[in-house]
Amino acid sequence: MTSGDGSGTSGGDSVTSGWRIQWPPIAMIAIVGAAVAVLNATSGIMEAQTGGRPPVQPAEIWLWEFSSVFMVVVLSPAIGWMVWRIPPPLGSSAPGWLRAIGIHIAAASVYSVVHVLGMVVIRQAGYATAGWPYDFSYQGDYVMPFLYEWRKDLLTYLSNAVLFWAWGLWLAYTAAQTKQNAPPLSADDRIEIRDGARVTLIEPGQIAWVEAAGNYVEIHVGGATHLARGTLAAFEEKLASRGFVRIHRSRLINRARIAAFKPTPSGDLEITLDDGRMVAGSRRFRAGLEG
Repeated sequence: MTSGDGSGTSGGDSVTSGWRIQWPPIAMIAIVGAAVAVLNATSGIMEAQTGGRPPVQPAEIWLWEFSSVFMVVVLSPAIGWMVWRIPPPLGSSAPGWLRAIGIHIAAASVYSVVHVLGMVVIRQAGYATAGWPYDFSYQGDYVMPFLYEWRKDLLTYLSNAVLFWAWGLWLAYTAAQTKQNAPPLSADDRIEIRDGARVTLIEPGQIAWVEAAGNYVEIHVGGATHLARGTLAAFEEKLASRGFVRIHRSRLINRARIAAFKPTPSGDLEITLDDGRMVAGSRRFRAGLEG
């Protein structure tokens, strides 16, 4: 039986070997954030000039808005990572949802603290450059301004989390469409194993699972284990259309060879093959196995 741990997830990147920064949703966050900042800043300047708010320099309003947007964009990959680690537990029971919601509220609160601290530092630097004093507090009260920002940050975290989740669903959908439309592998796509001058060709359907081993991968066929040079990601790409799925950051399995699987007390997976052997999988890849 092979061993496993819970590191690595599938999340929105269920067709990849791990989390990656997703630039399209980050770019969308930056564009929308800049547009909102311009709208808020111009509105604030007009209100200040017409007496609708205390007199303030236009440069101050621009600094307020864009210091916040800058921190939102900088911190957005952290939200994407959280969505990847703790995705919505679709089909799960109430405890699963409560756990996910609780974790994300805690993460949003940490996000808010970092967001506020970052934008305060930026504003202090901007004010110091202009020779002006800056005070984040409201008449000496720091609690109310922070609660005001925390309330907005919860909504920002939620909207950005939904964006990253939707982007992950789109990536999974396009990957599934690509896999569905891919032509079947021919005999030339058999796995080639070299042992000195001897070459062994293995049909993918004979493989039970593939496991990373440094610069090599271990290919488990029947009771034998073959060593082939290459990365697990390359084998995942080659074998995805033949029903192989990732069950661990260092392990692929042939779905056709799975007889049963069940969660362990730690939440990981215990997978039984059709020949009785057991293989361990990570709970983070359970969705890909059940899909």
